[in-house]
Amino acid sequence: MAVGPEQKVKHTTAAKQGKPLKHSVQDDGTKIGKKLSELLRGADATLPNSADHIEIQQVSCDSRKVDKGALFFALYGAKADGNAFIEDAVKRGAVAVASEEPGPKKVSRGVPWVQVRDARKTLAMAAANFFDHPADALQLVAVTGTNGKTTTTSLVDAIVKASGAKTGLFGTIAYHTPRGHYPAPNTTPESVDLQGFLAEIRDVGGKYAVLEASSHSLSMDRLWGCHFQAAVFTNLTREHMDYHKTFEDYFAAKRRLFEGTGAGAPEVAVLNTDDDYGKQLAGLAKSTLTYGLESNAHITTKKFHLSFEGLYFTAQTPNGKLEVTSPLVGRINVYNLLAAIGAGQALGFSNEVIEQGIRNLESVSGRFQRIDMGQPFLVIVDYAHTDDALENLIRTARELNPKGRIITLFGCGGLKDRTKRPVMGEVSGRLSDLTILSSDNPRTEDPLKIISDIVVGLQKRAGKYLIEPDREKAIGMAMDEARAGDIVLLAGKGHENYQILLDRTLEFDDREVARRALRERGFEGPQNGSGFGT
Repeated sequence: MAVGPEQKVKHTTAAKQGKPLKHSVQDDGTKIGKKLSELLRGADATLPNSADHIEIQQVSCDSRKVDKGALFFALYGAKADGNAFIEDAVKRGAVAVASEEPGPKKVSRGVPWVQVRDARKTLAMAAANFFDHPADALQLVAVTGTNGKTTTTSLVDAIVKASGAKTGLFGTIAYHTPRGHYPAPNTTPESVDLQGFLAEIRDVGGKYAVLEASSHSLSMDRLWGCHFQAAVFTNLTREHMDYHKTFEDYFAAKRRLFEGTGAGAPEVAVLNTDDDYGKQLAGLAKSTLTYGLESNAHITTKKFHLSFEGLYFTAQTPNGKLEVTSPLVGRINVYNLLAAIGAGQALGFSNEVIEQGIRNLESVSGRFQRIDMGQPFLVIVDYAHTDDALENLIRTARELNPKGRIITLFGCGGLKDRTKRPVMGEVSGRLSDLTILSSDNPRTEDPLKIISDIVVGLQKRAGKYLIEPDREKAIGMAMDEARAGDIVLLAGKGHENYQILLDRTLEFDDREVARRALRERGFEGPQNGSGFGT
């Protein structure tokens, strides 16, 4: 790890207001800009004459967030072309524009136009230059795969914190740095935001950052220029086919993390070799740690104890045995725990620190989260929104409670991968005793049309099902259907506290809606000697 000298430049306290850092400032509050030529150092870019000395105070790719003195990057997006927002960026204060288009020498107000070969890579490079390459002062861990990223990163974050070190965590639920917490519009921050967050960690003496690396972020080069101490692969199943088009393209995006993101291959690849795609990644990083249950892996366990109270097992590792005691539930979390152990060892932590970090993580928001209001059946909220995740969820519930019925409520997101809808229906029809189909985030799609796509798979298994597009009513229906000893699974939304409909976004949290539904049915909270499993 390359640790730079103590930084003399501090950054704005925008973190306190929940905004990424934008400017470098001196102790007296004076802004320090960087010359345009400095920001584009190393990039394939054509600067107009005399434009290289323009002072830049901000790097942005969102015209709505542009401040005075900004370099605005016009990116091609999945739904919009950033070139259409150049005039808006200039009106807000942009003093230079970067685009892959040749464009005019100047746009309105005499703002120079910089043509770049690859706008996304150049944005990442400019952001790193702007914040003085904060990643070079940190040990970075990235976790990629279809399922398990959030739990695995949360575990690694807990391990780092158990060592007493300052760190940051970036993923689906939220972004965290030692300076504050931020909402997460994307699983992986845009490159310019990520570099600002990494600068926050560096500038308070932090040495680590842990992040989820989504396939979108890898294909969009948000991590370009970041060198990783450890890169973790969890698994690969069907997801995001609306974006990647083919499964091969999806895997190729994940593979980019292990090939290196413009800063050399990771020091250590931590790979699930029970997954065939994990095996294909071996040899790409400088060294490899494998984990799994079925294979002859470096990190494994031969026997584990499952219960609603958590997991208990002994892990065999290259650094000796670890005694794992975790409040996390289910077989799938055995894999997540083994992955986190691998990442912890790749960072050089002792077995004692790893064990303590694992014990410290009590739960992960919206991941097999129990809702207990004293009812005689179990209610679980989980983010499972792929066929593989749904299957793991239902099998976990069945394994923990083989005698009770499984009632599974889920829907599928609108304007997203349609191919997984019947597959998820088939999974629930095969494994659940009753399926209740409802809305997830239908967006502009007709909820009943989405449900019809799911029903195709359910009918293949002759699964028993009910339909209620209104998710709140559907949750109430699930509570009415449940009997003592059953398990109700509310799948798909997990930690989300909103629902996206045709014309509006509602405040909606499965956990709160479930609690309210249970209260309406006479359950006021867990009581000694009552409720499921007592």
